[in-house]
Amino acid sequence: MHNLIRKSLTNLTNVSMNITKHLLSNQKLREKNVVFSPLSLNTVLSMIATGSKGPTQKQLLSFLQSESPGDLKSLCSQLVSSVLSNGAPAGGPCLSYTNGVWVEQSLPLQPSFKQLMTTDFKATLAAVDFINKVLFFFPYFFNLESTRHAFISILFVRV
Repeated sequence: MHNLIRKSLTNLTNVSMNITKHLLSNQKLREKNVVFSPLSLNTVLSMIATGSKGPTQKQLLSFLQSESPGDLKSLCSQLVSSVLSNGAPAGGPCLSYTNGVWVEQSLPLQPSFKQLMTTDFKATLAAVDFINKVLFFFPYFFNLESTRHAFISILFVRV
């Protein structure tokens, strides 16, 4: 198990570096102040990969350098529950990490997907009206004061 985590962390680092290189290769972005979290991007892609099937999942697993959705789920679960937890009580850094999955309200979600998102990814699920009302959405759990030093991963699902 230890070797699997080590390999997964190496892959996460490689993917993060690839994303960073890609963003920095864009001349327009190099001329601006840009802030992004490779870990958040990786988390969102992992959420999509574990919730998808077929060619989409295969392509995401390849990009994320992962052999299976289970490996992604395991790594993200461990990162969210240990590395990204609030270390302030033990004298460490105070971190906040928020995952949100917003789904068009007319689309049913399988219970297994709901459990996966809330348990392994510690994501809050919200059903919203993307068709008629929502252009941009800040969910009820988004509190600027409590997330001023936060990593935020948000997954919008729109058909």
